[in-house]
Amino acid sequence: MKKLLLLCLTAGFLLIANTNANAQNYENAIGVRLGSYNGLNYKTFLNSNKALDLNLSFRNNDDLKRFIFTGLYEVHNPIAGAPGLLWYYGGGGSIGSYKRRDFEGDLFLSADGVLGLDYKIDGAPLNLAIDWRPRLELTPNTDFRSGDVGLAIRFTF
Repeated sequence: MKKLLLLCLTAGFLLIANTNANAQNYENAIGVRLGSYNGLNYKTFLNSNKALDLNLSFRNNDDLKRFIFTGLYEVHNPIAGAPGLLWYYGGGGSIGSYKRRDFEGDLFLSADGVLGLDYKIDGAPLNLAIDWRPRLELTPNTDFRSGDVGLAIRFTF
């Protein structure tokens, strides 16, 4: 398992290092991300095609309460013939806390991936993104989650 994770991380690093597309059409965006975990979302571009995507998410139901901070490094690439539409991929991690009804809370840590589409509406300060985020939970139990699909609605500036 460790060798597979190391291989995936190495391949991802090489893909990120070799991507030089000029994709970005806004610098910063703030809004909400709706999905299995709803919360606040902030994206900022580091250069023309690389961005940090930060999320503060909450989940609250009868059996489980979670509070999670996620940081993702993303690489954006344009889609030919679709102005304002980008596809992106990347990875990062999450830290947070959770509490189940039947026992005390615990620390939550995970390694996260992301694959998605990002659309900046021309002439309006609005950005929409939909993405899939698979997750390898490291604590409290090691488990692979097939991921969360979410929609981000953000104001750009």
